[in-house]
Amino acid sequence: MNSPRRDALQVIMDVLEDGAYANLRLKELHRDPSEGAFVNALVYTALEHARWSDYILSFYVKPQKRVIRNVLRLAMGELFFMDTPDHAAVNGAVALAKECGKGASAGLVNGVLRRILRERDSLPPLPKDIVRRLSIQHGLPEWIVREWVERFGEADTTRMLETPAPAMEIRAQHPYTDEALEGALDVPFARGRVDGNCFRLARSLPLSSPLFQEGKIAIQGEGAMAICRFMGDMTGKRVLDACAAPGGKSAYLYSLTKGDIELVCYELHPHRVALMEQTFERLHVKARCVEKDASLVSEDEDELFDAVLLDAPCSGLGLFREKPDVGLHREEQDVRALCGTQAALLEACARRIKPGGTLCYSTCTISKRENEEQVEAFLQEHPAFGLEEQRQLLPHLHGTGGFYMARMKRCF
Repeated sequence: MNSPRRDALQVIMDVLEDGAYANLRLKELHRDPSEGAFVNALVYTALEHARWSDYILSFYVKPQKRVIRNVLRLAMGELFFMDTPDHAAVNGAVALAKECGKGASAGLVNGVLRRILRERDSLPPLPKDIVRRLSIQHGLPEWIVREWVERFGEADTTRMLETPAPAMEIRAQHPYTDEALEGALDVPFARGRVDGNCFRLARSLPLSSPLFQEGKIAIQGEGAMAICRFMGDMTGKRVLDACAAPGGKSAYLYSLTKGDIELVCYELHPHRVALMEQTFERLHVKARCVEKDASLVSEDEDELFDAVLLDAPCSGLGLFREKPDVGLHREEQDVRALCGTQAALLEACARRIKPGGTLCYSTCTISKRENEEQVEAFLQEHPAFGLEEQRQLLPHLHGTGGFYMARMKRCF
């Protein structure tokens, strides 16, 4: 088996160089829990601070090829943002270079890192330009940082980017109760600010916990939970979750209504349908899962719903705290393409709603083009619908991820 640092190196190379998803690659490693936690910490720390590491390294060493470039990124994250002793991090990086067959570069790795350590109190200053500085510090592309600075101002954008994510957020799944969960937890926690059913844990629970295995709890962020609350009381109603996998929001709707809901869940990809069905089985949720592209509506289909939840594909930039790789490959033109997909989904979902019914549009991003402007364009084209409420959650104000939600009613 590879060393933990070798596994971490391979993951960050796959993510930073080839566009892979960190969470999926980490799941494929199958390390024992103690080593797995260290690998996860190495990977996410390196990814979160990759732009900063590249900036600092640019003053000390010319651009390196793939392996050594990422050995240095991994070491910079470990040296400056983890509790690893300096000598252990440097020696680990040197050993990693040798393990990867790059022994000829081991001396360069050692020399660069030791020089940076000697000068750690006088490292090159970050750019004075606020957008460039925040982009480097927090690993997000300049175009989205600029949009946020223009929208929220420098101070609030800085506060938002500096707000840490909780270790884990969970909730009870009906018929298990909040009171029972409070009594069962041996981990310090705080209750949610937006949704009181959320338990914000000081440290993560293992998935081997009986609470998880027996379907008593679901791992779900407070912002995602808030979207289900925002829909209103769905008790006794027929509800479509149009882009449902992995099924967390459907499961919470089922829990909120104590099972008194008729749930239909669409998902385009068959492997994600299977994942959703597994989630529902564990959480004792009754729902009809359908492999279907929610953006397509056939003329002969007449299935209507009291409410439709459209948690649309989006840039995902509201989850920058939880997923430090989310902004690494996201380009501004990606948002334009996503807006087209979102508009098509809204158009199709609108045709699924009974008069008097509810359409809830949501994303996990902070982007006017994907959120407010998308809803405004939809309403202009669909006079049968009226906006009841919209809300943008922000990390520094609500303690959640950057979730957006809009609730619209079909008036006729």
